[in-house]
Amino acid sequence: MGHADVKHVHGMHVVHYGPRQAPPLVLIHGSGFSGSSWNPVVPALADRYHVIRVDLPGHGHSPPAPSYEVPEQADRLAAVLDGLALPPVTAVGHSSGGYVATALAEHRPDLVGSLALISSGPSPDALLPQPVVLRALMAPPLGPLLWPIRSDTMLRKGMSAVCNRPVEIPDDLVAEVRGIDYRTFRTVLRRNTAYIAERSVPERLAALDVPVLVIFGAADRRWDPSSVHHYDTVATARVEQLPDVGHLPMFEAPETTGELLLAFAVAGR
Repeated sequence: MGHADVKHVHGMHVVHYGPRQAPPLVLIHGSGFSGSSWNPVVPALADRYHVIRVDLPGHGHSPPAPSYEVPEQADRLAAVLDGLALPPVTAVGHSSGGYVATALAEHRPDLVGSLALISSGPSPDALLPQPVVLRALMAPPLGPLLWPIRSDTMLRKGMSAVCNRPVEIPDDLVAEVRGIDYRTFRTVLRRNTAYIAERSVPERLAALDVPVLVIFGAADRRWDPSSVHHYDTVATARVEQLPDVGHLPMFEAPETTGELLLAFAVAGR
């Protein structure tokens, strides 16, 4: 899969796919991942859209940032989009990337034409008990000890633990995830929780005048799948729940996920 351009802009690694004159679609990864997590769906999207894939600060190829507050993450992304001089984008966020997309629409509604949230938990009370391998990697006392010695096998187990279907995690994503600092990761998780604890995502979306697509796996292992119905309160939202799919629809059901995003982006034009 080729790409047109790779740059560092305002502290973010930015990769462009597809024709530059096409409508823009921005892909925002979740915590502990990188822009490469979107690769299974990028080819289908780039046939019809100018796809902009970012690595958030401290993830993938982007350097760390002084702060990881969700609104500040959104402001950095807004600076990237301002620099690209794009028309309003379709902002697509996976998991906590959906919080950054939501904050972008809150702070800079002029930049966002529509929002798509994939596996984005609506509020802290929807969080499920995490798989053992993730608890060991993420929390003290084992987390800081295991983090520097994580093997490729352990990293793959950690990423696939939230999936319901078998998935293959590619080497480039494993390498990029390995580069995330433990303290950065823990800080990002705390800031994400603070954002949705202050005000739930459905409440935030209900205050926005923007079309919303919510995609959620019916077998998500990170967030309670029934919590997707909290988004039913958002008048502009369409909710799609994918049977037998866990927390990573891009890997577990890439074709369906890509089709839903394409149809939504077309409808929002």
